[in-house]
Amino acid sequence: MDESGVGSKAQGKMVACKLLLVLTLWTMSTEAFPKGAQRKTCHLSKYKSLPPRELETFKNVKDRFEDIMLLSDRKCNTKIFHRNWKVKELSVHDRVILVETELHLIIDVLENFGDSSLSEQLLRPLEILRDIREDLKSCGNQPQGHQRSRKLTNWLLKFHAAKKMETPGCLEASVIFNLFRFLNEDLKCAAYTDFCT
Repeated sequence: MDESGVGSKAQGKMVACKLLLVLTLWTMSTEAFPKGAQRKTCHLSKYKSLPPRELETFKNVKDRFEDIMLLSDRKCNTKIFHRNWKVKELSVHDRVILVETELHLIIDVLENFGDSSLSEQLLRPLEILRDIREDLKSCGNQPQGHQRSRKLTNWLLKFHAAKKMETPGCLEASVIFNLFRFLNEDLKCAAYTDFCT
């Protein structure tokens, strides 16, 4: 057999190997992720630091709300989000529970905000918060036998009790004035997991 015949035979084998590899990978991926199934991997690392442009949208909401507060006679002394300990003191799994609980209230309040003048400014922040909620869903499955710490359990009880007693206007104030703490401390700490400082 001449050199061209040997070369074309080798080339044919290489193409066949590549095709087999592609088919194998395709089969593995379709078995691992059947149609309609979603990947359930917890990826919070992107929330270690939100882009400045995204944080700016939250700042605009806060600034606009402060203007609204100045023009109203709303007097609030809310302590719904208050705690005398740091998120880093919780286990990784407890941090996710804490963030999910806070986020549920934040989204609920912002979706039903009383002042329509903020509606347009809330669109992008709500979009970001809903994305965070979707990512958290894949992190919510607690390991078998996991028990919440007493610290978190007590805070959750106080949180839900305070939420029920608060007026809608003061709930709004509490949520908006705690947005940056939620993003820059609580969510970030959940994203850093063991390396939270």
